[in-house]
Amino acid sequence: MEQKIRIAIDGPAAAGKSTIAKLVAGRLGYTYIDTGAMYRAMTYKALRAGIDLDKASEVEALLPGTEILLKPGPDGQTVILDGEDVSGVIRTAPVTNGVSAVSAHAGVRSYMVAEQRRMAREGGVVMDGRDIGTAVLPDAELKVFMTASVDERARRRHLENLARGFESDLGLLAEEIAVRDKKDSERAVSPLVRAEDATLLDTTDMTIAEAAEAIIRLAQGRAD
Repeated sequence: MEQKIRIAIDGPAAAGKSTIAKLVAGRLGYTYIDTGAMYRAMTYKALRAGIDLDKASEVEALLPGTEILLKPGPDGQTVILDGEDVSGVIRTAPVTNGVSAVSAHAGVRSYMVAEQRRMAREGGVVMDGRDIGTAVLPDAELKVFMTASVDERARRRHLENLARGFESDLGLLAEEIAVRDKKDSERAVSPLVRAEDATLLDTTDMTIAEAAEAIIRLAQGRAD
């Protein structure tokens, strides 16, 4: 019987990780774990509480009693925060612009990593984020570092926002993505870096289907 492996997909903001990871998981019959959605849910909770996102003690004080569940839904993955479906609201601009600050706090990352490792324990998962291959699942059987140019990532996010009915400014998105890259790469806790044993996949000139197929071929080679 084919081994069910753990696939770690890392990369910068708007590289298409979530969309492609969902496709890969569906094709392989694996479970998709959207770690970014977990951090977004925590960011939304902090924003709703009106606290300073840069203050670790205030954000971390919200962790006890917080429950974040990821469930299959009609439009992909449903994100449940403390019993409430927050799948849509966690994709809004205030959450997007605040998630780097929240995810940089050591206590938040420790809490999330423990949850993510628990979800991946049995294998047969595709997990995407910023530090899956380096910090969350350093022993994953397949690691992929997915990237694309800033302009291409801004274009994708712009189309995604329009499809969701959100207002969107392409130039502003490019600036925000560049700032996010800098924050994610320079943060003290689990910065965005390519794991030494990760396969680099530049999707700038690839379709979603082509990128997914490339990862599926890699996965099938590791699972044999």
